Amino acid sequence: MAKPISIQIWNPRGKYRVVSTKPMPGSRWIRLLTDHDCRLEICTEKKTILSVDDILALIGDKCDGVIGQLTEDWGETLFSALSRAGGSAFSNMAVGFNNVDVKAATKYGVAVGNTPGVLTETTAELAAALSLAAARRVVEADMFMRAGLYDGWLPHLFVGNLLKGQTVGVIGAGRIGSAYARMMIEGFKMNLIYYDLYQATRLEKFVTDYGQFLQSIGEQLVTWKRAATMHDVLREADVISLHPILDKTTHHLINKDSLSIMKKEAILVNASRGPVIDEAALVEHLKANPMFRVGLDVFEEEPFMKPGLAEQKNTVIVPHIASASKWTREGMATLAALNVLGKIKGYPLWSDPNRVAPFLDENSQPPTACPSIVNGKQLGLTTSKL
Repeated sequence: MAKPISIQIWNPRGKYRVVSTKPMPGSRWIRLLTDHDCRLEICTEKKTILSVDDILALIGDKCDGVIGQLTEDWGETLFSALSRAGGSAFSNMAVGFNNVDVKAATKYGVAVGNTPGVLTETTAELAAALSLAAARRVVEADMFMRAGLYDGWLPHLFVGNLLKGQTVGVIGAGRIGSAYARMMIEGFKMNLIYYDLYQATRLEKFVTDYGQFLQSIGEQLVTWKRAATMHDVLREADVISLHPILDKTTHHLINKDSLSIMKKEAILVNASRGPVIDEAALVEHLKANPMFRVGLDVFEEEPFMKPGLAEQKNTVIVPHIASASKWTREGMATLAALNVLGKIKGYPLWSDPNRVAPFLDENSQPPTACPSIVNGKQLGLTTSKL
């Protein structure tokens, strides 16, 4: 067992003991817990990623619920310990839960929460920012300036790609993928090609209506196309943004073969899940194709990058910050806290986990419901009629 680690305690006489494995943005989530008779213990250990032993020490002998992070390994060991400590609630401060063994949690009667509905626009904005930064070689130019190498304007200095009138490709046109597409279409008047198992009818209508508006003011029409295969998107698009779920079918979706059919000057963006891309194959492709550019927010084996990736000038790489806007991160903290609080208090499930605005209104009390429990059905939890 790891040695005891440092914590900050709020409302020490609270009836319910809740642990947060990391300090989280904002203070509303703290108030919501302490106002409902929770003793909150926040781990303040100066470690980026807590080990299983660290978290076992935090859970201790009595713990009603835990708010955790996507970097932690929540499996059989931790859920059995939480159950023995009397706990019934865990929530990731994330929409994804690839780090969580949901079957193990269900086995031990622990509800698993996540935080959807609050990351859509923020994540799409970061994908758009990566697209623009890669297209216009912003990071290369920034480094050039900081190195003191600029001694005057030159015709060929950091020539990049114009986005207007080009084709943006989206693989996975769910909430985030569709939001990203709308930004690129309305912002840069790009045409759209997308691939998804389901038809994105609202996105198609948006592009059609926007195209008609552009024509009405004498500008060029924008168009959309639903691709029959993902490879059609890779072949035709100038900018490609990845927004699939991560499972066995999407692991290494982008590999040596799929990279080879993309345009030589294409831009590839990933703000979804790192293992969607075969990172070693990507490094080799970047080396062989200097005008091919990539913007990455996530990596195959975080927090590490494959050898050679950081050295490629045709990359824009950021440390998993797609959700890192103040509003979104504070909202994620609030939703995670309310998932844990709701399960402890016996509240029903919220009927639509993607419609979370009522939980985020700071001027009113949140609904008496759990915002999003991914194994609620398996645990037999009831759904709110609110």
